[in-house]
Amino acid sequence: MANLTRLAAVIAESSALRFTPAGLPALDLRLEHESQVEEAGSMRSVKLVLKAVAIGAIAERLARQSMGSHWQFSGFLASPRNAKSVVLHIQDFQQDQIQGASHGHV
Repeated sequence: MANLTRLAAVIAESSALRFTPAGLPALDLRLEHESQVEEAGSMRSVKLVLKAVAIGAIAERLARQSMGSHWQFSGFLASPRNAKSVVLHIQDFQQDQIQGASHGHV
């Protein structure tokens, strides 16, 4: 089974860079997404807020980015232990070339 997520989003909130017990840099983020997507033949407005985490060199790169900046994130979804929520584990990110336009990448 595949678990791959791509999301165009804005960095809405970022914690201070921390370190895991294994000594790896880690960064907790809150991402915000807004787009228009087609569903069942009709256009639909989609808005979501998603918790995300980055580990290692990706965390260090993300820690240098500005709040409100637009990015294309890719990674996988997982639930934290004993939780029903979902967290995007960011494995890569790149500048969003469209910057805020409607993409439909959810």
